[in-house]
Amino acid sequence: MNAREQILSRIRDALRRTAHRPRVHGAQPLPEGGPKFDFQPILPAVGASFEERRAQFAANSRELKTDFVWLPNPADLENTLIGLRDRDGWKNVGAHSGQLADRAVRALALPTVRTDQPYDVAALERCDAGISECDALVAQPGSVVVSSRGGGGRALSVLPPHHVVLARQEQLVGGLPEAFALLERRYGADYPSMLSFITGPSRTGDIERILVLGAHGPRHLTVICVADGK
Repeated sequence: MNAREQILSRIRDALRRTAHRPRVHGAQPLPEGGPKFDFQPILPAVGASFEERRAQFAANSRELKTDFVWLPNPADLENTLIGLRDRDGWKNVGAHSGQLADRAVRALALPTVRTDQPYDVAALERCDAGISECDALVAQPGSVVVSSRGGGGRALSVLPPHHVVLARQEQLVGGLPEAFALLERRYGADYPSMLSFITGPSRTGDIERILVLGAHGPRHLTVICVADGK
C-alpha cells in the first residue's frame, strides 16, 4: 500500500466512526442582553456563586501556568505588586491610566512607559512587565479578556515578558456568553478595535512537541483579582 492509499484508508476508517455527542448538562439561563441562542448545555458547567467561579478560574490557571492571586482585602494590592517587583527585579514597567493601574504605578515607583500616551515601542519592549486592567475574567476557560481600550492598547499585553492583569471581583464571569454581555453593557455598539482572549502565557509546542513558554508574547502571566470595595 502506497502513501496515497494509506491516507485514503485512514479517511475511510474515520468516516465510519460515529462522533461523540457533546456532554450535556442542565441548560443555564442566558444573561440579559446576551446572545439569543443557548449553547450553554454543551459547554462545561460553571458554578453560580462567585466562590465557585473563582475556584474554577484558579484551577484552570494552575493548568495553564497562570499565576492567579485573589485579594479579599483590596488594600493588599500595593504590597502584592511590590513583592512581585522585588522578587523578579523589575527596573521599569509599561502601564496605562486606570484606577487599579494608577495604584500599581504609584506603588511600584519605577520608570513607566504609558501606552495611552505617545510612547517609544522600543522602550516598551525593554520593560520588565506590562501592567494592565482588563474587560473580564472568564472562569470556564480560565481566560482574560482585554481590549484596545480597556487593556491599555494593543502592545501592552504582548511586548513585555511578564503581563500582570488587574481585575475586580465583579469582572469575573462564568462563561463566554456572560463575557460578551459584559462587553456589550460597557461599550454598546461602539466596540473596541481589538479584543483579545488570553488563556495562559504565550506558548508553542510546534518544535518536537516540546512546550515552550513566551514564544509569541509574555512568558509569565499573573492575574490579580481584587475584592469589591476600594
